Amino acid sequence: MPTPSKQLLHGTLDALVLKTLSVEARHGYAIIRALEEAGGDALAIEEGSLYPALYRLERRGLIEAEWGRSELGRRAKIYRLTRAGRRALSEETDRWARFATAVSRVLLTS
Repeated sequence: MPTPSKQLLHGTLDALVLKTLSVEARHGYAIIRALEEAGGDALAIEEGSLYPALYRLERRGLIEAEWGRSELGRRAKIYRLTRAGRRALSEETDRWARFATAVSRVLLTS
């Protein structure tokens, strides 16, 4: 059975990737690094979770990819947010905020 943080991450990974790409276009490993830096010890992103999410987001038209170079000069697929991705991120952020508020109300009530 996955740990609680992995269960929570599974349901929010798409939104986290969209948020990361809203800052700048990145390749897969840079997305992982940015998420782990921002989330501290609470987020451990595995390539086996990230790449299916990237393909899913690309199929939905929320991100687009093109071949480019990483900061180390290696050939890498660079992902960027589309307009539809920006709208989806905004909607998901609003949904998440409402959900987190409701859960907090329940869990923090004595």
